Amino acid sequence: MTIENLPKLIRHWIGGESVESIIGGTFDVVDPVSNTVYAQAARGSVQDIDRAVAAAHAAFPAWAALSNRARAAILYRIAGAVEARHDQLASFETFDTGLPITQSRGQARRAAENFRYFADVIAALGEEAFRQGEDQFSYVVRTPVGVAGLITPWNTPFMLESWKLAPALASGCSLVLKPAEWTPLSASLWPEIFAEAGLPAGVANIVHGIGEEAGQALVEHPDVPLISFTGSTDTGRHIIRSSAQHLKTVSMELGGKSPAVVFADADLDAALDSVVFGVFSLNGERCTAGSRVLVERPIYDEFTRRLAERAANVRVGLPSDPSTEVGALVHVEHYQRVLNYVEIGSKEARLVAGGVRPEHLTEGNYLQPTVFADVPRDARIFQEEIFGPVVAVAPFDDESEAVELANATQFGLAAYIWTSDLKRGHRIAHAVASGMVWINSHNIRDLRTPFGGVKASGVGREGGAHSIDFYTESKIVHVALGEVHTPRFGAPS
Repeated sequence: MTIENLPKLIRHWIGGESVESIIGGTFDVVDPVSNTVYAQAARGSVQDIDRAVAAAHAAFPAWAALSNRARAAILYRIAGAVEARHDQLASFETFDTGLPITQSRGQARRAAENFRYFADVIAALGEEAFRQGEDQFSYVVRTPVGVAGLITPWNTPFMLESWKLAPALASGCSLVLKPAEWTPLSASLWPEIFAEAGLPAGVANIVHGIGEEAGQALVEHPDVPLISFTGSTDTGRHIIRSSAQHLKTVSMELGGKSPAVVFADADLDAALDSVVFGVFSLNGERCTAGSRVLVERPIYDEFTRRLAERAANVRVGLPSDPSTEVGALVHVEHYQRVLNYVEIGSKEARLVAGGVRPEHLTEGNYLQPTVFADVPRDARIFQEEIFGPVVAVAPFDDESEAVELANATQFGLAAYIWTSDLKRGHRIAHAVASGMVWINSHNIRDLRTPFGGVKASGVGREGGAHSIDFYTESKIVHVALGEVHTPRFGAPS
């Protein structure tokens, strides 16, 4: 796949200017269909992060001082500028990530929706007030934290960048964004979007680079009091350790190994559709994928057979082809990692579908959707996040075993429950250790709701008012309304 007008050098955006790295370094950017280098990206260093943080710090007071309504107006304009680039954005995302074009086309709409939603939230935001009879009145004042450090992943990168950018800007923070190094292409659209929308120079800054270099420098910077990170659990643990010295506020949306629990009384057609889409859409590279399918024993054989048949018929092809359902995995390193898990799984369980490169695709990072059956709970493919089109299926005998298996990993991001018994659905939802649960529903999310996980799947919540809480500090002001009657310690009697 080729597209026109690809940049040959993807630069940083610092202080409202497109700049190269101070020390002049670059790194290769590779497309996942041919695994060939198509561009260079500026390789951010400590010096580049220092420069970006200084620009954000200088822009912060004026941005924070704007009224909520004024900031909202700029966010609305950003949303419009994003939508105006719908086709270009979809092409960039598909080319850079390997996502099927039909799945990339929704990214501009979702990104724009993030900005419009948080513009609405901040424009309508009120403060809390408390009255203690006739004696005292108390009220809450929100202030933006300061310079926010945003570190984003490589799956649906533009949309997930917007997920952090929108609430940070709405709250009055200035920021430094470090996009994922494997997929920097769509982030190159933000500078012209911000400029077109009238975002003041320095409020949003972008530094590309390797996580261990630019990302580490951002995490360790003493003038960045807040880090929002989406990515792997191991990296999240490292960021928390690195942030401890400066007692930074952190939000971590980390890994997942989410269960889809299917009871015998479920609508099996609906459950099957949800399971297939949930683990194979976005090439399986999604944190909320239902990658462990737990099926009640009376329907286990039938459901597993039908799941294998569907996986075998999923259309794997060029990301640019509108008929493609699974495209190329993002990077050759990740592709090899997923293939390694397929090899491991072949020794741990029964391979019933996929596990190989489709015959018609001789190059690129392609894998036919893969289903393993009879997976034991201690298997690595049951316990570890694969982040690809691979699903592990296991049976259960009763409700208590279903809950036990659902909770039998270190992760707790999402869960999906399929049953016609809604009382049981609610019981399971309350018993499963996860931050989000869907009952007879597939991953439809309201932007007003909290997003995040428990255990090794994350720290904190973002989404809706939770995002505003994260990017702001709340100060309570107490005012006496009448005479103050304080005990007079040390006063003469």
